[in-house]
Amino acid sequence: MPITHETLDGKTRMCIDGEMTIYTAAELATPLFSQLHAAEPLDLDLSLVSELDSAGLQLLMAAKRESQRTGIPLSLSGHSQAVIEVFELCDLSGYFGDPLVFSARPAAQDF
Repeated sequence: MPITHETLDGKTRMCIDGEMTIYTAAELATPLFSQLHAAEPLDLDLSLVSELDSAGLQLLMAAKRESQRTGIPLSLSGHSQAVIEVFELCDLSGYFGDPLVFSARPAAQDF
């Protein structure tokens, strides 16, 4: 699971490429929480997340709680379609406080 991060102007951007599932959550937790404790605002880029399950969602929610506890800003950006679908399913689009860009859905046809 490739995880990249860069720091620019006092803000760190971390990008997760691949799955955020029960199989990868433990592997993702260490670098994610390390960055959260680095005392810099963190932008978590989710544009390359290919799959998100309940373990990945729990990791994101735990990161948000840790951000609130420590006062270190955490923002989520670039939500992939997989992330948007889970957020919609669980009615969590407002929980993280970040804007989501929803794709247009085809309108139902009248029969």
